[in-house]
This record gives sequence, structure tokens and C-alpha cells, in this order.
Amino acid sequence: MSDLSTVIEVAGALSAAGGLGYAKARSPRVFWSLVGAPVARVRFSVTYRATMDVCGLTVQPSRLRAFMVRNVARQEVQPVPPQVRRVRYSSTGMRATLRLPAGLEPADVAAASERLRHAWGVHSVHVVEVKPGFVELRMTGYDVLRRVKMPRRLPRNTTAGPLVVPVALREDGTAFVRDYQKVPHALTVGANQSGKSMYQRNLISQLAKLPVGLIGIDCKRGVEQRGYAPRLSALAITPDEADGLLEALIGEMEERFDLLSSHGVPDMWGLPAKLRPVPLVVLVDEVAELFLVAAKKDEERRDRMVMRMIRLAQMARAVGIFLEVCGQRFGSDLGKGATALRAQLTGRVVHRVNDKQTAEMALGDIAPEAVFAATTIPPDRPGVAVAGDSSGGWSRIRTPAMTPGQAVAVCHEFAHVTPHLAALAPFRPAVSAAPDPGSPLLKSRPATG
Repeated sequence: MSDLSTVIEVAGALSAAGGLGYAKARSPRVFWSLVGAPVARVRFSVTYRATMDVCGLTVQPSRLRAFMVRNVARQEVQPVPPQVRRVRYSSTGMRATLRLPAGLEPADVAAASERLRHAWGVHSVHVVEVKPGFVELRMTGYDVLRRVKMPRRLPRNTTAGPLVVPVALREDGTAFVRDYQKVPHALTVGANQSGKSMYQRNLISQLAKLPVGLIGIDCKRGVEQRGYAPRLSALAITPDEADGLLEALIGEMEERFDLLSSHGVPDMWGLPAKLRPVPLVVLVDEVAELFLVAAKKDEERRDRMVMRMIRLAQMARAVGIFLEVCGQRFGSDLGKGATALRAQLTGRVVHRVNDKQTAEMALGDIAPEAVFAATTIPPDRPGVAVAGDSSGGWSRIRTPAMTPGQAVAVCHEFAHVTPHLAALAPFRPAVSAAPDPGSPLLKSRPATG
């Protein structure tokens, strides 16, 4: 009987171990919640002071504190680590808010993040300054970019506004958002099969739900954007059409500036809601097609288009016109005006690239330390990218998988939101019938261009 009990106990233990191993491999969220989080919390609590000391994140106490400890508490004076103010759990990791003692700064903690990761046995540690004197350690229990699942809430430092959309997942488990009021224009680059098209689909799908006008410029005969026609206020699929559309956008911009001038406000958000024009997001797919010319006679048209895009990038933010420029490569080798345009595109998203020079063109002027991260993105992880902005901050992100058909379906669902603009009426695309839910398009595998 005892032998049978032993066998049952051993079998139960093996089954439990096997179940945990399966959960760790196939459902890391479940494994983290059941095992990883409690273990990490105990390890964090028990080893916190020693870890801070070993990592050089302690300072000598003030004279008053040292006097009180030595003469009142009758204890030995020890170096002071950051004070733990709050510890929170999530389905992806753990967060600890620390109060920094005098003599430490956030950069000191960030420099030790790799040592903290190993000390506490977590996948990664990211240090974020919450406010002066406070930092938050964002610890992830597993690789959240392996299988992307978007969080339900926006990051705490993100204000929900009329032009804020979540697009991807950061490696610290928070959502990467496009906030057009903070970062009005952006550049997305990446090689073929790197995932930049998937990024664009997620962006368009989120924007389609908002009361904004979407303007498409896809000079590859509209192969990427024609399916979004129900939600587009204008679409250009050839260089000649793009030239005319950009001219119309310049006219729309100037009319909006006249409106601001007549009301004495610096931007459209200062206008009364009933007079405020609808925001416009211009989506340029493969920007190189606007720069490259096949014959000398086309150079004049190219120069016009480039100059108009530069004008939009320099001035249009105040009147609610924003640029999303996408391409495989973007630099001075494209021709005159490329560098001037790039300088105005303060948001940068760099997917896997074929050469270091492309990463440097996109990130070297705003976040030089992110160039190496962009050049080491593995080819078997489409959708992984490095996102940076003019503040110098950057992070790895990954967009959720989305098929072309899913993006098209969202555009059909929200076609009624599409604003009609008189200045862009000649470029309004023809709308086809909504796709059948059982069609091969909606069931197609996601392209990752």
C-alpha cells in the first residue's frame, strides 16, 4: 500500500512539474502569475538591500540620520539604498517605485539594470523616471515580445486624447502609442518582410475608429492602400496623382491658417469645437517612389512634391495635418530635400534593416545608442522594431499580427466616419463592396513587408 502511495505521489509531482513546464513554454502569463511572480517577489524582498549595495546604489546617510542611528537607535550606521514605496504586479511582470536618496540619480539605477535583472531572476528591468526623486523599476517576467498581447490600458504617463492610438507593445509590457499632438510626424523604415506593413495596418486600423481624415499616397498603384478606400478621404496611386493631392493639401493648410488668423489662435485646438477642422493623417507608403524619377522631364514634378511635403512637415502640425512616412530606406541618397524632410519627422520606427547605414539615417540624429539595437533585430521576428523620438528615448516594440483582410474589414466597418473634404473631393477613391467574411482575403496570412 505504501509503495502505491509513493507511486501516486511521484506521479502527481511529475504531472505538476510537467504542467508547469508546459505553462512556462506555451502560456508564460499563466506561469508567471502562478510561480514566477511569487518567487520574484520573495527574492526581491529578501535580497533588496544586499543587491542595491553590491550594485553601488547605496549612499552614505546624512549627518543627522547617522547621528540618530548611532546615538538614539544604538545601531551601526549603514549605507542607505533607495526606499521602496510601492510594489505592484501585472500579468507580464512586477513594478517597484523607488524614492532615490540624495546622491543618486535615475541614470545610476538605469546603468545597473542588467545586474538587477540577473540578481532577481527576471527577463528584463527597465528604469523610468516617474517624477524628480522617484523612479519605477519595470520588471518583465518573460519575453513579452515573443507573443504580442496588447494591454487594455494605456501607459500611466500617456494622456488619453483625441489623437492617441496604441499601435504596438513595448518590451516593458506597456503599449507604444502614437500621440499626434506630441509627435506630429513620423518616419517608419524597414526591409522587405521586416513587419513595417503590419505596423501600418495596426496604425490605420486604430486611426479608422477616430473622427479623423485619412489621406493615402501609395505610388505602387495602390497595392497596399486601395483596400482601405472606404475609410480614406483621398488616395493617390501614381506620382502625378500624388503631385495633385499634395498641392490640394497645401491649399487646405493655407485655408486653415486663414481660419486661425481670423480667430487669433496659434493652433486648431484653440478654436471652438464647432469651428475646429477635422484632423488629417497623411499616410505615405514607400516614400522613395516620390523621389525617384525615370526621366529628366520628371525632375520638376519630383522637386514640387518634395517641397510640398517639407512645407507640410514644417507648418501643418498647427492646423491638424500630420505625416506618416514609410519606406525601406530614407536618406540623402534619395535626392534633394530628403534630409530636410527627415529632420521634421521626429517620430522614428525602425524595423529590421539590411545595412547599418539605414539605421543610422533613421536613428543616428535622435538616438545614436539605438542604432545597434536596430541592426540586431533577428529576421525570424517580423514586427519587432526600435522606436525613438526627438527626446532621445527609445525602446523595442512589436506590433500584433494583423492580416491585410482584417485591416480592410475595419476600414469598411468604420466607413461612416470618413469625413468629406471639398478640397480633396477629386481624389476621393471609389469604394467597393464590403468583403465577404468568408473570403480568402480575410483568411490570408499576414504579410510582413
